[in-house]
This record gives sequence, structure tokens and C-alpha cells, in this order.
Amino acid sequence: MTESRIAEIIIDSFWDILIPGLTVTIPLTAISFAIAMVIAIAVALVQFAGIRGLRQLARFYIWVVRGTPLLVQLFIVFYGLPNAGIRLDPLPAAIIVFSINEGAYCAETIRAALESVPSGQMEAGQCVGMSYMQIIRRIVLPQAMRTAFPTLANSLIAMVKDTSLAANITVTEMFMVTRRIVARTYEPLILYIEVGLIYLLFCTVLTKLQSLGEKRLNARGMARR
Repeated sequence: MTESRIAEIIIDSFWDILIPGLTVTIPLTAISFAIAMVIAIAVALVQFAGIRGLRQLARFYIWVVRGTPLLVQLFIVFYGLPNAGIRLDPLPAAIIVFSINEGAYCAETIRAALESVPSGQMEAGQCVGMSYMQIIRRIVLPQAMRTAFPTLANSLIAMVKDTSLAANITVTEMFMVTRRIVARTYEPLILYIEVGLIYLLFCTVLTKLQSLGEKRLNARGMARR
């Protein structure tokens, strides 16, 4: 293959791949991660509080989700649930699965961060007459989220790459589009390298934002001391 042909394929396919990345891959990641964080905080707080019954339920949820492959979870929701009379469009199905899956992993991150907060913080809050929920909301959770931030940011970056699995349930994100272009041009090496570089671009931007976020949180922490 000539260099001009390679350049033509790369240029012609670039926007066809990038646009679904901006309009599907990134929104899918953002929405799923936002929902996952709500799930994660709730599950982590239930475990931290040691609420009997709910704590066992939370541990069961984490055990099941972390012990089964994400791709299998996608197939169960999209291809399996219709047998039970529940039909979902590809994008909502992907959002549900990614949210539930990521919520389990982030819950463990936040739980560990909550447990790392010194117990004296709870006692100090009680001494000034704060309720349990006020202590959690104003003292414990902000400190825990600062500790958990780097790991949660890494989870977000990993989710950007994991969204490529949504192509298996016909979500038209950029990996699915790339597969279609490959089927038309018969140039898998060039096109898969190209989509890999676009994923790398997205993750690099998020890595830079993570670094800025960590510096800002560290600066706030130093200012409070």
C-alpha cells in the first residue's frame, strides 16, 4: 500500500471516528460515571455505618459485580433481559451496566477512604453537637473524597476505554464505527491504530485534568492546616 493511500484512509476516517467519540463515547462515560458515583457513595456509606442487613446486601452487590466480566453483564442486560420481557435500547442498556459495574469498584475505593479518616474527626464533630449525618457530610466525606480522588480519576480513565465493549451490544460509539470502516476498507491495522490513538488522546486529556485536580485539592488541604 502506498503512503498516499494510507494518508487518505487516515484522513477520511478521522472525523468519522472522532465524532462518535465526542457524541457517544464521552457522554456515555460521563453519564455512567456520574450515576456510578451516586451508587458508590451510597454503598460505601452503608458499609461504613455498618447498617445490618443493608451492609450484607452491599457486600453481595460488590461481590457479584466484581466477580463477573463486564462483557457478560452487558450481554445479560441487552440480550438476556428480553427473555424476561424487559427490552432496552443499546445506549440505555450500556449506561445501566457501566453505572452498576463502576459503582461497585468505586464503592470499595470510597469505603477505604472513609475508613482512613481518623476516628477523632467523628468525636470532634460530636463534641460540638453535630448529628451523625452532619459529621459525615461536612467532615468525613469531604476528607475521604480528597483521598479517593486519584483512584476515582483512574477509574474514570479506565471507563473511557471500557466503553469500547458497548460495540458488542450495537452502541454506535467510535470503536463500532471503526469496525464498520474496517469492513469496508479491509485495512484493520491502520484503522485500529488510529482509533487507539484517539482513545489515547481522550485519556491523556483526562490525565492532565486529574493532575490539575490533585494539585488543587492538595493546595486546599495545605491551606486548611
